[in-house]
Amino acid sequence: MRYLKTRPQIRLLIFDLDGTLIDSKADLAHSVNATLVHLGRESLNYGTICSYVGRGAPTLISQALGSGVPASEVALGLEYFLDYYNKHKLDNTQAYPSAREALHKLARNTGSGERVLAVLTNKPVRPSREILDGLGMSSHFRFIYGGNSFESKKPHPVGVHSILQETGISPAAAMMVGDSDVDILTGVNAGIWTCGITHGFGTLDLETNPPDLLVHSLSELAEVMIEESAPGTTDTANARQSTTQM
Repeated sequence: MRYLKTRPQIRLLIFDLDGTLIDSKADLAHSVNATLVHLGRESLNYGTICSYVGRGAPTLISQALGSGVPASEVALGLEYFLDYYNKHKLDNTQAYPSAREALHKLARNTGSGERVLAVLTNKPVRPSREILDGLGMSSHFRFIYGGNSFESKKPHPVGVHSILQETGISPAAAMMVGDSDVDILTGVNAGIWTCGITHGFGTLDLETNPPDLLVHSLSELAEVMIEESAPGTTDTANARQSTTQM
């Protein structure tokens, strides 16, 4: 992989939320199905609903309702979904195993200064913050941004660009971490490194949209980052644009 060949020091890690930091599929699926039942529709299985997660609540509800549905019905569904989910968002949702320990390790200083952790999700920012607060994870992050924090959602790079500007960290020292192609495309569009994580419920197309780094857990990511920050590690982050694809 490009990342492992160049071995840069990453000073900024930007995380997706659902499927990356937290296992929220049960509460999302329950909320979508509650919405469908409310609108007189058939429930969907978890796998189908999870395949719609990642591009924000409006897209999630629109896809769950199917094509040809009037915009007015989608709007009603979205309103019901957001209200229901806000009340039930922590019924079953949990941090992935060892997530807190991994985040603690990842936040430790690098050889070139403090490593900044941020969240950039397409979920609305208020429930995102409340979930992280409820799970005791929000203190790890300097920034928590949602799908309504900027004028465009992922995979548009505006959120990443904003975080880069606020931190003053170079794109060559930043990485987007997520469980779906949306996250990988976000990193590519922003010109930063990308890490795919396989423990989530998103879709990673490793053939057509490969990440620079692929890990199976947050613990594994922490191990890689600690290794890169060890004394004697060469900082070759500026080689970001000249390296070879996987």
